[in-house]
Amino acid sequence: MTEEKKGEGFVIKDKRFSEENNAKEEPAAAKEPDVKEKVEKPAHDPMDYPPVNFTNFVISLSTSAFFHFGDFPEYEGGKAEKNLPAAKQTIDILDMLNEKTKGNLDQNEASLIQGVLYELKMRYVKEKG
Repeated sequence: MTEEKKGEGFVIKDKRFSEENNAKEEPAAAKEPDVKEKVEKPAHDPMDYPPVNFTNFVISLSTSAFFHFGDFPEYEGGKAEKNLPAAKQTIDILDMLNEKTKGNLDQNEASLIQGVLYELKMRYVKEKG
């Protein structure tokens, strides 16, 4: 006596009442799921972001600044637009972060934020020109 409910492209079977299910089953953790029960992982899992650390945070802010300089559009096929006040604000945030973290960064982190700030400040002067 198997219950089946058909929906939009999937079938639900209640195996608790199946006559085939009389044999002792393996524990759920050790049992391999049926082909019908397997769910394919989406192409882009929202949890596949890089880890949150200082380096990735600085790179994220610098990417935001480049976006505001008009280096790439907001969406594919769109037009890139400059927003120099927003770029300056992002540079100021990085500058403040650099000041507040002085003495607390390792050599690589300190070099990264100083290098990023140098590049962004030079770019801002060029764009403001």
